[in-house]
Amino acid sequence: MTTLILIRHGETLWNTERRMQGQLDSPLTERGIWQACRLGERMSGMDFTALYSSDLPRARLTAQRIADQTGHGIVADARLRERHFGLFEGRTREEMERMDPAAYARFMSRDPQYAVPGGESPAGFFSRCREALEDLAARHRGETIAIVTHGLVLDAAYRAATGLALEAQRPVPLVNASLNWFICEDGSWQAGRWGDADHLGAEGVTIFGDGSV
Repeated sequence: MTTLILIRHGETLWNTERRMQGQLDSPLTERGIWQACRLGERMSGMDFTALYSSDLPRARLTAQRIADQTGHGIVADARLRERHFGLFEGRTREEMERMDPAAYARFMSRDPQYAVPGGESPAGFFSRCREALEDLAARHRGETIAIVTHGLVLDAAYRAATGLALEAQRPVPLVNASLNWFICEDGSWQAGRWGDADHLGAEGVTIFGDGSV
């Protein structure tokens, strides 16, 4: 079996503005950089064999703060990107609804097969994430690896481990710069500790949901 430590990137400007990031990007805030540095310090005392990252800048910059402390090289993998939200990327929920009320209503219905124009459906995104994570787990059988990625990639792993339906609301939060443990073996998943942000302290934790991933 392989232990996967999935890590959400630090807080970004668009997180704070509640804008849908998707595969566009916005910079880490000062707090986000601080979170990433604290994350690196935390992981300097942990034993893991490889450090993977989404190739999007907010994840890569977070991963770099880990690499600075641990000496690991960063392996960038585009399969670990956030879900693509098509024409809604870079917009707030209010802007999405004004832009295309019908598409926004379909999006909010949580239909697993519906893709915002130019984007990915929940079902397609889930398949992408699961395939990528299981591939990395197979490469590192018997090891522990760290993966810096995005909120909905964490969500996909959680659903794979718990069997939560794609259309169901997730009962746990997405915490910036948090550690989230999973065990994966031959396509079988188990969830461990979720949303571990002890390295940030109570005042350093930020939580943003699906509207600003």
